[in-house]
Formats: sequence, structure tokens, C-alpha cells
Amino acid sequence: MSEEYTLIFLKPSAIRRGLVGRILARFEDKGLEIVSLKTIFMSRDMAMDFYSVHRGKPFFDELINTVGDKKIVAAILKGRSAISVVRSLIGATDPVKAAPGTVRGDFGLDITDNLIHASDSKESFVREAAILFPDFKA
Repeated sequence: MSEEYTLIFLKPSAIRRGLVGRILARFEDKGLEIVSLKTIFMSRDMAMDFYSVHRGKPFFDELINTVGDKKIVAAILKGRSAISVVRSLIGATDPVKAAPGTVRGDFGLDITDNLIHASDSKESFVREAAILFPDFKA
């Protein structure tokens, strides 16, 4: 597979716990390039738009409360098979089930506040990047 882009954002708990540098370093250590990086305030409306694919699911409100009206660190990464590489590096959504050596496996415990979000497909990347990085051009 050729080079592709993906999006991640570190949730407020990762910032609060001082894990931003350690988490970002894992992606750079793997060989991914940080193409764009910023700290932003994710409004509740932005969070609802971002996670609209989960609207109606039992965890939706908790997810919005976890990131809405809070500061996040967002990044666009680039590299060979970036989407699948990043998903492997961050681990399973439930940190209790995430393998040791992954971001969630090493640092997380809570299933909703699991430290990091990552795009799960090219389509998700395009939609999510338009929300967090509206000026980004591939």
C-alpha cells in the first residue's frame, strides 16, 4: 500500500496526564510524519459533529462529555499504510483488552476516555480532517 494520511487526536485526559509527547513520539518512532499538529478547543457542537456516526448509540453522550468543551491535540500523520499502522499502535478501543505496547494498552483504563482517537478508514479521515483541519490539502 502506498503512502496515505490519517488523523488522530489526543483526548483531554492525555493532555491532563502529560502523555502528549510520549504518545506522539510513538508515531514518529514508527516512521510516520506529523504533517500538521495543533491544540484546539473542541466545542460541544464540534464534538457532536465529529462523532455524529455514533449518534443514537448508548455511549454517545458519554463520548461527547469526554471531549466536548475541552482542549485536544489533533494531528494529521502521513506514511505507508498510515491508517492501519496507527490503529495497530493505539490498540483496541477498550484499553483493558488492548495489547501491552500499544498506547491504550500502556496508558489507558477507561473505554470511553481511552486517550486517543484515530481515523478508521480513508473516508473517515476525509470527514474528520474537514472538521478539525478545514484548511488541510493533501
